[in-house]
Amino acid sequence: QVQLVESGGGLVQPGGSLRLSCAVSGFALDYYAIGWFRQAPGKEREGVSCISSEDGSTYYANSVKGRFTISRDNAKNTVYLQMNSLKPEDTAIYYCAAVQGTGSLWAAKYDYWGQGTQVTVSS
Repeated sequence: QVQLVESGGGLVQPGGSLRLSCAVSGFALDYYAIGWFRQAPGKEREGVSCISSEDGSTYYANSVKGRFTISRDNAKNTVYLQMNSLKPEDTAIYYCAAVQGTGSLWAAKYDYWGQGTQVTVSS
């Protein structure tokens, strides 16, 4: 059974940092790209970052470039999203998703999704 479980969300002040984790089970992470997406209240889901399976290529939305870093540990079947210099506009539910092969910031491409973790950036 394929499962993705996000963790690491919480409340943080502007300028602070969080590290999100996406633990996967039911498939070998080596063959899957993982994407991070977020959805704020009243807004559409948007792609934040992704990492491909073949060569570990990474992609970032312009809004997070230079502040967020995605990485993967295939041995632990876990993908991370390090978020620094957080802003109030980063507040959202963050989801990870999986698809075989090359990653994308297009949500419709992904086959499997986690339940999400809330990130709130506020003073």
